[in-house]
Amino acid sequence: MNFERIEQLWQSFISEAVAKAGQADFYWQLLAIAVVVLVAWYVSGRMKAFLNHILQGSKREEKWFVQPLEVVKEWLWPAITLLLLGFSRTLFEQSDLNFEVLKFAFGLVLLITLFFSVHRYVNHLFVETMLKWVMLPMATLYLFGLLDATVAYLKSLAFQIGDVNLSVYAILRLLVLGSILFWLGRISNQYGQQIIRNKQGLDIRSREVFAKLFEIALFVVIFLLLLNVVGINLTALAVFGGALGVGIGFGLQQIASNFISGMIILLDKSMAIGNYIELEDGKTGVLKKMGMRSSSLETYDGKIVVVPNERFITSTFINWTHDDPRQRYTLEFSVAYDSDIPKIPELILNAVKQHPQVLTEPELPDCEIVEFADSGVVFQLEYWIEGIDDGKNRVGSDLLMIIWKTLHENQISIPFPQREVRILNER
Repeated sequence: MNFERIEQLWQSFISEAVAKAGQADFYWQLLAIAVVVLVAWYVSGRMKAFLNHILQGSKREEKWFVQPLEVVKEWLWPAITLLLLGFSRTLFEQSDLNFEVLKFAFGLVLLITLFFSVHRYVNHLFVETMLKWVMLPMATLYLFGLLDATVAYLKSLAFQIGDVNLSVYAILRLLVLGSILFWLGRISNQYGQQIIRNKQGLDIRSREVFAKLFEIALFVVIFLLLLNVVGINLTALAVFGGALGVGIGFGLQQIASNFISGMIILLDKSMAIGNYIELEDGKTGVLKKMGMRSSSLETYDGKIVVVPNERFITSTFINWTHDDPRQRYTLEFSVAYDSDIPKIPELILNAVKQHPQVLTEPELPDCEIVEFADSGVVFQLEYWIEGIDDGKNRVGSDLLMIIWKTLHENQISIPFPQREVRILNER
């Protein structure tokens, strides 16, 4: 970029200001600025001393005003300087004296104050960047009367791409407005989806559908606004739509398939956020997120399994908690053949029912013989719990411990494999 042109504009502005002011008025304005700076320094110093005295003598229960007074102390000098510069400018204007230098000094102090205010009090990175490096430079050029000349110069730096004429000004405008639009779109998307998901009058699947449609519509609007900013005729979207159709038919086919599959899943209500899903390859997890391209399952060990939406349409999966969060599990245990077999089911059921997570509906726990094995009699315990047992490592482990304690307290032995060896033809 040619900075010589900008330097020439700046020098011409200073020369014009001095010429307008006249030699005598110019020095009078410099003297007024010096007096303003000294008076502002003295008055702000005295006021800071007074505020420090108030802060030191305040009681503990009155500390609520400490923070506001600290902020006032920081900005006393620039505030008083701006006030006195504005008063001096008005005084010169009423006296039919030139005030161009005072106007320049006022704008300079104001811009420096705004710059450090943004740096000190604005914590959002994007907002701070836009204010510092876009809004404040534009305000500077506007206050000093250089904005129109700078815009005209940036427009003159143009180049041709095919039939499209692009200038540096158009590119910068696209970058700035595009950044602002997408930032606002992202924030609006977050708040909009949050509002939709908090609508208790809709079921969870409908909320997800409307949230996703809101996201798509929002970014389509942002895209159309950007096209309008660039100056592209929206009727050209017909050609773009044809090209997009060809792209979907070839390179974007998989992406389009996943997107459409995601919408089908939301509409046919085959699964929802919070469901426990088991895939065809054995991977399991709780459905945490349903995106436009993929869905996320969280496993019990904290891992996130990203699954393309198309997979839920083209392959088999098990939704453990689709209609009813209650699940039935089974456990097997063995007892010795010389045990009191008829007594065991009642003992085990009475003990298992004490576990807080074992349900009595839709069925009571059941214990029955399933096999006469080589080493003992095999029993099977059937029970229902709310939700999913962590691979039988949580509730199942508790119940195995209860079964062991119950058998041990009733002197019922748990068999282990044994072999009897007979020696024939002993010599």
